[in-house]
Amino acid sequence: QLQASGGGLVQAGGSLRLSCAASGRTFRNYVVAWFRQAPGKEREFVAAISSSGSRTSYADFVKGRFTISRGYAENTVYLQMNSPAAADTAVYYCAAGVVFDAYEWAFSFWGQGTLVTVSS
Repeated sequence: QLQASGGGLVQAGGSLRLSCAASGRTFRNYVVAWFRQAPGKEREFVAAISSSGSRTSYADFVKGRFTISRGYAENTVYLQMNSPAAADTAVYYCAAGVVFDAYEWAFSFWGQGTLVTVSS
């Protein structure tokens, strides 16, 4: 199971770190990604990191602001959100799979989501 946490209310221009922890399995051999779904919109890809951590991918709208990383000792993947804007308000989901891709179908395991609200 995946557990996403760290969401909450943050001011625009501030920072927030989301965590995705795995229980019952290790993240070590999986690609892990973050997706988000804003109210009234479809879920969209945010960022992904390879199993080794050597490769990352970001959606254009978060490049330079968000950073995905792995904490192997903690069996956790993080999403550091810097300078968030109101448009980043959404429920953020983490997902794990074996294919490095930006499409939902590539990920078999999903967390429950954590709400991030950015106040302007």
